[in-house]
Amino acid sequence: MFNYHRLRAILNPQIPKCYLLHPIHSLKPFSTITITSDSDQQSFTVSYLTNTCGLSPQKALKASKQISFNTPNKPDSVIAFFKTHGFSNDQIQSIIHKAPVLLTFDPIKTILPKFQFLSSKGASSSDIVDTVTRAPNFLRASLDKQLIPAFQLVRNFCPSDKKALTSIIACPTSISDIRMKPNIQRLLDFGATPSSIYRLLTTRPSIICSSDLRNVLEEIKELGFDPSSYKFCMALLAKRATTKSQWDAKVDALKSWGCSEDEIFNAFKKQPNIMLRSPDKLKAVMRFWIKQLGWDPSLLLSAPDLFGFSIEKRFIPRASVVQYLLSKGLMKKDASLTTPFYVTDEVFQQRYVNRFEKDAYRLLKLYKGEDSSIRCLDKLSKHILV
Repeated sequence: MFNYHRLRAILNPQIPKCYLLHPIHSLKPFSTITITSDSDQQSFTVSYLTNTCGLSPQKALKASKQISFNTPNKPDSVIAFFKTHGFSNDQIQSIIHKAPVLLTFDPIKTILPKFQFLSSKGASSSDIVDTVTRAPNFLRASLDKQLIPAFQLVRNFCPSDKKALTSIIACPTSISDIRMKPNIQRLLDFGATPSSIYRLLTTRPSIICSSDLRNVLEEIKELGFDPSSYKFCMALLAKRATTKSQWDAKVDALKSWGCSEDEIFNAFKKQPNIMLRSPDKLKAVMRFWIKQLGWDPSLLLSAPDLFGFSIEKRFIPRASVVQYLLSKGLMKKDASLTTPFYVTDEVFQQRYVNRFEKDAYRLLKLYKGEDSSIRCLDKLSKHILV
């Protein structure tokens, strides 16, 4: 609960406040300076921003062309406000670096109501501190004209205030972005379902504020994705979160291991998340699959989900078990080699370890990495991954 009267006493402009980010003695001249011209006022602003707030002279000068004050009272009150709400000196300095204009606000009238609004929707004090520190510029938006309507818009697609708040906290700038409303309508007009929009809001809300959303939507549709499907959202995420040079680097990483463009395209259509992996991760998985295990790369491309798994935690122990089963004739060579990597740990142990009673002990040791052969495999893996 935010204490209005306590804040009013702390922020009383009639009582000069000490500088809260740096020692008082270094700032005494500011408390008595008399401003006589626009030039003097800008000089005072620059000095305050550099000496009190830690901005570089260049950034302070740039900010002073947009904001100005001739006494420390108002900016001091803003700093005092943030300290009262649990912000550290480093966090306050970060906020001012990102949004120096906040120093000109009346914290009681302009900032406090936004804190109270977030709190009313379930945000904790630490949530507010973290959110404002990461993206303070959303505090510049009007509460009644922008923030509340935007929150309600997000809430329309979320099952609860808590879920809507999670989306806002993940991307605070989205709630103050004027592109959110028209882009959500564009998604709906394009055929995206409310559940798909909810997924976007909870995974990458910044996509909904994209300036080129229409073009990306058209591109994804041309690739054959159904706008009402979950994969459409994932494809949109992959295309929007990856630059052309990054995309090309990932394609080249797969092609370097013998994959054709058709195979890569089909893998993307099957699981768009494959293009959210880094080129290094794609190369590492391909290298392990081909060089170490000696298996067909086309088989791996047919199961693109596998690129999301850890080589050390999943591939190595499970591949050791599968190789042992193949060598002993306990697993058919024409069986799918990708299935063992998909299933849960419990299912894997039941299906590939425990069912073979005579070999179960050895298989379990392989699976847990306690067998000397898996240690050799692990060592070889690390050599190959370098």
